[in-house]
Amino acid sequence: MPFATEAKIFTCSQSRELAESIANAYGVKLGNVITSTYSDGEFQPSYEESIRGTRIFIIGSTHPGPQNLMEMLLMIDAAKRASARHITAVMPYFGWARQDRKDKPRVPIAAKLVAKMLEAAGATRIITMDLHADQIQGFFEKPVDHLFASTIFLPYLNSLNLDNLTIASPDMGGSKRAYAYSKALQSDVVICYKQRAKANVISHMELIGDVTGKNVVLVDDMVDTAGTLTKAADLMMERGAISVRAICTHPILSGNAYERLENSALEELIVTDSIPLRQESSKLRVLTCANLFAEVMYNVHNNESISNKFVI
Repeated sequence: MPFATEAKIFTCSQSRELAESIANAYGVKLGNVITSTYSDGEFQPSYEESIRGTRIFIIGSTHPGPQNLMEMLLMIDAAKRASARHITAVMPYFGWARQDRKDKPRVPIAAKLVAKMLEAAGATRIITMDLHADQIQGFFEKPVDHLFASTIFLPYLNSLNLDNLTIASPDMGGSKRAYAYSKALQSDVVICYKQRAKANVISHMELIGDVTGKNVVLVDDMVDTAGTLTKAADLMMERGAISVRAICTHPILSGNAYERLENSALEELIVTDSIPLRQESSKLRVLTCANLFAEVMYNVHNNESISNKFVI
């Protein structure tokens, strides 16, 4: 008998809502997975349908805590042992990516470790979006499709019809991303320079560039505690900006992030649904990435080009 040609889509528990949207856009139903949990917290996923000889997509963002990554690894391992032909880990948010280098002695490079664990578990391909650092792709020996959320954000920004638009980077590390957006939107660029006392704590921030009379859009790959974004927004309003918005692909929003967001000068924070929100906020605008992933997954399965999804 010939190999089954249809692709099957499964989800880790933390990304079920997004996975349902992706499967709906793809035109298939989510596969059936049951997770059994022991009283001590150990869990075991089980595929309740045959996946022998098929290409499967496993959808799951690996934002901390560690159980989300562990669930993805167990799902991949189970698929390998069930004789799936191709196992694609679809990770809208690739967790632990901030640890992509040794920035001081005696620390791990967690992003490299995660890449090796995914490959050891049996992943044959990775699909992800807006990595914290592009070079993380080089940690893998398997193909990586690194998508850009700019394909989602740029049409929304254009629909706002903002006059005197200026793109801003909240730190020096994001300047390349800000310049790419400014080129696409034909706008000016400003950059914030910040100094950290320690992780998630900013001791000092300065602005490089002029925002007087401008509608500013801050661009970043993720928002964690929202300390940088809100401080940058307040600084820009003090320097004469008309309005400040922010675009952040991955809404981690930990700690006091929601409170900071509500009390900040930000007009709105535009994010994707790569990570489920912990709560609602009047300043949050969520744009779905389901159609983007569904189209890329379809093209990957049918060996078609996805180059038009690499806008920035």
